[in-house]
Amino acid sequence: MTVAHLKRGEKGIIRQVVTDKVPIKLLEMGCLPGNEVELIQFAPFQDPLYLNINGSFLAIRKETALHIEIDRLNESSL
Repeated sequence: MTVAHLKRGEKGIIRQVVTDKVPIKLLEMGCLPGNEVELIQFAPFQDPLYLNINGSFLAIRKETALHIEIDRLNESSL
């Protein structure tokens, strides 16, 4: 599963980032394996995505979000 597959309000833990497809700036801002990500909202037409990654709020394109693999968190694991 990737960040692009999250629904509004869902959270996950980043498992893997395809570093040659994700801008270095996102990695510098905390988009790294082991960090928690939450989908805050979508822009019109579902692109870009507004995310909270360990307290940093970022907007990324859906195309980029497809290269960030996650393990979805459910309510019972929080």
